[in-house]
Amino acid sequence: MSNTVTIQSVELYKLYIPLIEPFITSLGTDEAAENVVVKIFTNEGIIGFGECSPYMPINGESQASCFITGQYFAKALKGKNALDIEGCIALMDSIIYANTSIKSAFDMALYDIASQHAGVPLYKFLGGDNTKTIITDYTVSIGEPEKMAADAVKIKNQGYPAIKIKLGKNGKKDVERIRAIRKAVGNEIPLRIDANQGWKVNEAIETLNALHEFDIQHCEEPIARWKFMKLKKVKKNSPIPIMADECCGDDHDAERLIELDACDYFNIKLGKSGGIFKGLKMVRMAEAANIHLQVGAMIESRLAMTAFAHFSLCSPLIEHFDFDTALMFREDPVTGGIQYKANGVVEVPEVAGLGATIDESWLSKMEKVIV
Repeated sequence: MSNTVTIQSVELYKLYIPLIEPFITSLGTDEAAENVVVKIFTNEGIIGFGECSPYMPINGESQASCFITGQYFAKALKGKNALDIEGCIALMDSIIYANTSIKSAFDMALYDIASQHAGVPLYKFLGGDNTKTIITDYTVSIGEPEKMAADAVKIKNQGYPAIKIKLGKNGKKDVERIRAIRKAVGNEIPLRIDANQGWKVNEAIETLNALHEFDIQHCEEPIARWKFMKLKKVKKNSPIPIMADECCGDDHDAERLIELDACDYFNIKLGKSGGIFKGLKMVRMAEAANIHLQVGAMIESRLAMTAFAHFSLCSPLIEHFDFDTALMFREDPVTGGIQYKANGVVEVPEVAGLGATIDESWLSKMEKVIV
């Protein structure tokens, strides 16, 4: 088997799909997925697919910026060895700082090519096994307590085993939101909360202590990402475990948070890490420090969500899965990929590579550029 698979051309597509209803967090409101799909062609006929869902408040990228930056990467990667993933990542990093969302789409496509070339499913290529049951939570957008409680009841009745709740707009009101939800759904179903940086430091501590009685599994990113030096104080004074999200982008962030002893969990999102290559570094760091993990998402389709599921099988410390946003799409453009089963169970495809593509009828309708 050859150790060289040459990149011949790259296609970039703008994917736009409205959501069933607006997705609302403390950072803003999203009414559609505005993503970028990357398709890498090689001399061996292997085609790799990747996708990113840029989110301006978190990674500072938009669909438009990813579409432009992706063309720089495509031009630079033409003629390069797709199997030299580390070299391709280093090349992209040398071209432009950050831009982790679009980098993750190229990273994903490269891993799709490499695992297809190896003839194994992506999770196996990453050293994982498919013995763990992946079960996604489902998210309640932030709003009025009564609406949030009603949404939570729907999620419980659909059989999801855990409910994730967006908070971060006034700590005292957030307590009322959780009180209403817990009253509506009862005490058996786990609740997870995500403040999306919405609280001040003291407000976070007060709110987390007030929420303790409602049996919360963990809280994501309680304070502003740039206040990471204060996150240890929140963790020390919180009865609820703290999960770093926005302040935990790549492996450098993970190293810093471990040194600070700032959190109990990492939420790894490939759109923040820059892709699987750096995400794996974060997993190994977390394993060494006994930091438990969640793998999360932005607003990706089942294409990228399939990569996240494969990635989730690489370590036993990955124990929470936040893969619900693909279920919020009005239409599904993906062929193959993960399958959502009853009660939040996610099944990973047992085929070589990623095992997911965008349907050609969809691609033909999208704005694209060929490099």
